[in-house]
Amino acid sequence: MLKHALLAFAGIDEENFDLSREYWQPRNYQKGEFYNEYKNVCKNLGFIIDGIFRTYYVNEETGEEKNIFFFSPQQIIVSYKSFVNQAPCNYHTESMTAASVLYISYAQLEKLYQQSHQWEHFGRLIAEKAFNMAMTRTEDFIFNTPEQRYKDLTEAHPQLANHIPLYHIASYLGIQGPSLSRIRKRMVSK
Repeated sequence: MLKHALLAFAGIDEENFDLSREYWQPRNYQKGEFYNEYKNVCKNLGFIIDGIFRTYYVNEETGEEKNIFFFSPQQIIVSYKSFVNQAPCNYHTESMTAASVLYISYAQLEKLYQQSHQWEHFGRLIAEKAFNMAMTRTEDFIFNTPEQRYKDLTEAHPQLANHIPLYHIASYLGIQGPSLSRIRKRMVSK
């Protein structure tokens, strides 16, 4: 699964995948377990086999959690800024369900970048994807209605609403639960 995903995403062929084979390690997460925590350095880049994660921050004054990103199977999971800079992270990344991840360390990925242009290409594509995710998220709040943001979220993560509490989705959309209920009702009736 990982080999095919890397080939499709970045053109990593069999020979270059073999350079990384010994580095990828499996890890299982229980619901509520952290992939990375606030103020910790993100040391690994992961590929989600199964499960759902969320990235969120906690408002220090109110204690309210705000969801920033969701990650689903077949996606890369990483606190990118923390990972690239090897600096403390400004938010938490937590498993919303039981999950399985294959991960590779920062040092191992750096070694692959030095050994292979295909792996360098992978690194560039990850950077572009992270930038694109951040910009899309920002632009969604500027240009799109909550209903459009919900539609985009369900297209990107089709099983999300079946596996996590809806208040997490409302938080991600920047709305309250009753507003999400109205949006879902309108979409069902269309």
